[in-house]
Amino acid sequence: MPDAAPLWATVILPIALVSAAVVTAGFDAVLSAAAVRGRPGSPREVGARAAAPLREAFRLLAQQPRRTTAADVALGRIGVVLVPVAAVLAGAVLPLGFRPVSDPAVGIVWFNAMEALAWAAVWLTGWGPNSALSLIGGYRFLAQGLAYELPHMFAITTAALGAGSLRVGEVVAAQDGLWFAVWMPVAFLVYLLSAMAMSFWGPFGHPLGRDASGGAAMELSGVDRLVLLGGRWLLMVVTAAVSVPLFLGGGNGPLLPAWAWTLVKTALVLAALVAGRRLLPTLRMERYTEFAWLVLVPATLLQALVVAVVVLNR
Repeated sequence: MPDAAPLWATVILPIALVSAAVVTAGFDAVLSAAAVRGRPGSPREVGARAAAPLREAFRLLAQQPRRTTAADVALGRIGVVLVPVAAVLAGAVLPLGFRPVSDPAVGIVWFNAMEALAWAAVWLTGWGPNSALSLIGGYRFLAQGLAYELPHMFAITTAALGAGSLRVGEVVAAQDGLWFAVWMPVAFLVYLLSAMAMSFWGPFGHPLGRDASGGAAMELSGVDRLVLLGGRWLLMVVTAAVSVPLFLGGGNGPLLPAWAWTLVKTALVLAALVAGRRLLPTLRMERYTEFAWLVLVPATLLQALVVAVVVLNR
């Protein structure tokens, strides 16, 4: 069993996740500006666009919060705060190279449980303001969860089957010779799709959709809005980072130290997720639900069966 990371790693983890979220948001802002203009722009323009998320964060910090009539402020605020809290708690099982911050015997189950907490958080965020469109955004995320969660659960279970353990550190150790993404491609691709869905990003952006005037975030302003949108980026960072120990060998790689490989792989997955917003069309959730239940669930179950047979015959 891999040794646990030192105690200071529990302090560094939230800082690292927030820093990664800021960098990812800046990268997305640069890509958005380049898409509008049709060119990347000068280095000064790129730097200004990359800093746009930070400027927006400071603007929201100074913005006066607003309230709707008969709003359940406490419940809505609990939902808002739970989004980044769920993301950070889910990231508690992340290995820093080969040494996980926390490596419980049921680390994969813990990660999935924190995803379920994010369901409740977004729904509470939509319920709290006592607004129809905000509530629609919350229910959209619940409906989205019904579509992506089963394939996602089978995908991460497949990685656990391959390692014969629910401990994230042992999943990394099992990939010393061959990454799971190589011989579990279906599970890996399904995981990437569900990572976008969990962070209500790109083709799965319905909970904050423009057609619902911002959905669950419609009535949020000031710090509340900053915390929710920041939590969304944290969810994306964590789901991308967890794909590294589950499918991409964790810190395994030549030349570079384990922690460096972890960062490189996480950055590549994050870049793929950010690009997915521009490459994939927005999906109607009833159609994706049908696709998920009729195609992705059987495909992930078949992938799990193949992995189980391989493991039993080793």
